[in-house]
Amino acid sequence: MLERTYSYYRDIFRGRLMPLAFVDLDLFDANIDAVLGRARGRAICVASKSVRCVALMRRIFGRSPLFQSVMAYSAREAVFLSEQGVSDTILVAYPVWGEIEHCGLADELKAGKRITLMVDCPEHVDHLEGFGAKHEVRVPICMDVDMSSEYPGVYFGVRRSGIRTPEQALRLWERILGCPHVALDGIMGYEAQVAGLQDNAPWSRSRNLLIRVLKKRSIPTVAQRRAAIVHALTAAGCTLRFVNGGGTGSVETTVEEDAVTEVTVGSGFYSPTLFDHYARFKHLPAAGFAIEITRKPTPTVFTCHGGGYVASGAAGPDKLPQPYLPGGAQLIAQEGAGEVQTPVVYEGAERLGIGDPIFMRHSKAGELCERFNTLLLVSEGAVVDEVPTYRGEGQCFL
Repeated sequence: MLERTYSYYRDIFRGRLMPLAFVDLDLFDANIDAVLGRARGRAICVASKSVRCVALMRRIFGRSPLFQSVMAYSAREAVFLSEQGVSDTILVAYPVWGEIEHCGLADELKAGKRITLMVDCPEHVDHLEGFGAKHEVRVPICMDVDMSSEYPGVYFGVRRSGIRTPEQALRLWERILGCPHVALDGIMGYEAQVAGLQDNAPWSRSRNLLIRVLKKRSIPTVAQRRAAIVHALTAAGCTLRFVNGGGTGSVETTVEEDAVTEVTVGSGFYSPTLFDHYARFKHLPAAGFAIEITRKPTPTVFTCHGGGYVASGAAGPDKLPQPYLPGGAQLIAQEGAGEVQTPVVYEGAERLGIGDPIFMRHSKAGELCERFNTLLLVSEGAVVDEVPTYRGEGQCFL
């Protein structure tokens, strides 16, 4: 049974020092299998930003050969993962500048590792050309294509690349052709407005309807733009090793595109609270953390030590961690989750006292690992291992 109760985790972690972070391997593995089913045989690129634990990335790659590459978020992280043997094929999803001279990237490229860097403007290309010439290496690069949609009064998406048309892509391709130390390896387009927005939240039916309408309009636009740019580049003589698209929230629609060769998945493995309410899929809450009750100011308020692990992005209630177990526990709106104390309101049947845990879930996936040195791995009612996060390995990339 994959249903979890408060007593299940309380018994597992009894006597452990809190706060602590954990991953339930039974749920984690079920999420991996669900991702594989959703991908329908398409190659999968694992977004390391949403995992941030080498041991768990190795577990993902060991589950199926369809997990073929890593999407990293910095050049230093890419080199670290390459050195750890996680994957020899890594795409750095964001442009990098000064850090390429401070991370051993040239040595990894000379060793035959395929670490592909992101570009979306001539300045990026020229900078990487200079790096390649200096170190006598040829740098694989990926062209980032903007997948956002615009409607009257609404910018639906995220502001990333300035490349939106085949003509813009071809102009950058011409610049790349003039640079002997870089080579265009692939195309990436992240449809954040489809992949990253819940559309089945129980508290906002009107918002759900609006998001679904905008997604329905955006999905064919995304597919057409990506296909047109890929066609223009290949017609101009460009050979692309990969075309990357999507995210956890858009797997079903991304894999329908003929132009896409691989789909990215990250948050779906831990399944944080921001991925609880999608119409097309439902993953399991595999990651969480426990904070200790240290005060009881009223019979129904339980104040815990720590807990204020707030997610990145526009500030709002959806970026706060949320009480998970016991069911029915809630934050206090006026206080939220605090760095040193978090009060939780609970009026349910569980008998809670000082020293007991409250189990929480983070809003996003891998960001939780920045607050803990290790993750306790749970399976079949017991802690079966303890593995380091990036932080526990002394790594901090952003």
